[in-house]
Amino acid sequence: MRQQHLETLAAQVGVLLLVNGQKLVTAESCTGGWVAQCLTAVAGSSDWFERGFVSYSNDAKHEMLGVELDTLRTHGAVSEATAAAMAAGALCHSHADWALAITGVAGPGGGSPDKPVGMVCFGWAAVDGRLDTQTCHFSGNREDVRAQSVAHALSGVLDRAAHCSA
Repeated sequence: MRQQHLETLAAQVGVLLLVNGQKLVTAESCTGGWVAQCLTAVAGSSDWFERGFVSYSNDAKHEMLGVELDTLRTHGAVSEATAAAMAAGALCHSHADWALAITGVAGPGGGSPDKPVGMVCFGWAAVDGRLDTQTCHFSGNREDVRAQSVAHALSGVLDRAAHCSA
């Protein structure tokens, strides 16, 4: 049921982007490409899904998306600053109109008092220069945190792209 819900959200994103004549790029860390998988599960997604980056390591965030090493050192991989840089970098390295980025601590380990398991940072960027970030704290096991992250990221695109077309 969970995957079906995520693919339904992805299909809704696709309809909105198609109507707007726009494309989406993804930059994922803790979700490991799950957003891209949901998007490409939708028939016809090649019309609106431009590409996806899975940048799990700091080196990948820097090399593939242009996240500054100083951003990673100062704020860490799990931060709104890094999510914003990932989204902006994904836009710069694609032909998309919208980008979403996800970076977080899915667990079961890897958390700290400042960045506990379940903390996930998001970035949404548009070619017109808009850039939004958000931090959420999800509960459950690793799969739960990742699934909630995918849903939140897709919902974020829906919210932002819908306001753009209104």
